[in-house]
Amino acid sequence: MKNLMYRLDVKGSPYLYIVPFFLLFAAFGIFPLAYTAWVSLHEWSLLSETHTFLGLQNYRELFADEYFWNALRNTAQIWVLSTVPQLLMALLLAHVLNQRLRAPTFWRMTAVLPNITSVAAVAIIFAQIFGKDYGLVNWILETLGLGRIDWQAGTASSQIAISVMIIWRWTGYNALIYLAAMQAVSKDLYDAASLDGASSFQQLTRITVPAIRPTIIFTVIISTIGGMQVLAEPLLFGGGSMTGGSDRQFQTLSLYLYEVAFSRFDFGYASTAAWAMFGIIVIVAAINYFLTSRLRRS
Repeated sequence: MKNLMYRLDVKGSPYLYIVPFFLLFAAFGIFPLAYTAWVSLHEWSLLSETHTFLGLQNYRELFADEYFWNALRNTAQIWVLSTVPQLLMALLLAHVLNQRLRAPTFWRMTAVLPNITSVAAVAIIFAQIFGKDYGLVNWILETLGLGRIDWQAGTASSQIAISVMIIWRWTGYNALIYLAAMQAVSKDLYDAASLDGASSFQQLTRITVPAIRPTIIFTVIISTIGGMQVLAEPLLFGGGSMTGGSDRQFQTLSLYLYEVAFSRFDFGYASTAAWAMFGIIVIVAAINYFLTSRLRRS
């Protein structure tokens, strides 16, 4: 009997430890996902109790909706403008923080402060910085003899402003992830490189980057997923407008979904947009993983 209990404990205990996670994941992950898929097949309005089954009609309408494709294009552009500089700056910042600095804890805490700041506060402050009449950026441009820019009016200018918010907020966070990976790289490699006359930048590109490549792949994938779901920055930058500007010039996929659900109250169509967004994120993340994995193997 004791041997039986011992075998059950050894073989069964690990499963019992992970059961709570899978129960929560099923309740708050799988079930909402499946229910959203069911809703997407219906004409589901909050203003009516009748839910007519439509099949794939919502999907056909979505893929013919130019506003959806505009939102997807804006999302991709903001992702490129924000993610690429953000990860490069995070890598350089982590390299600097990995040096022998005085009060290293202070500098590391300072790097992560933007990430723990309220996103609403960040968006409001940056909306003022990029203000047309009294913004700091336009004041600097005028001081340099350049003209003012209406940052919210143009497609490129508004997306640059939103990308700057995202870069400021997430660079320090990714830098700490890189720093943690750099701490595991043997110091002997750097000492040997220093003896051979390698500069700090050469050590970064020849030693650090190859050594932490799995971590870089992780941050690229996570940043891709986050970049495809950006919502708060464009929403608050536009003063709470769900259309993303007068000409939808910075409306993202999340903002488009938010508009359909809570402006039109069309939850069926919004669920369709959510599933399309989910599929796009999976495809983009898979492509990123494939490309970065090939790079790592090479």
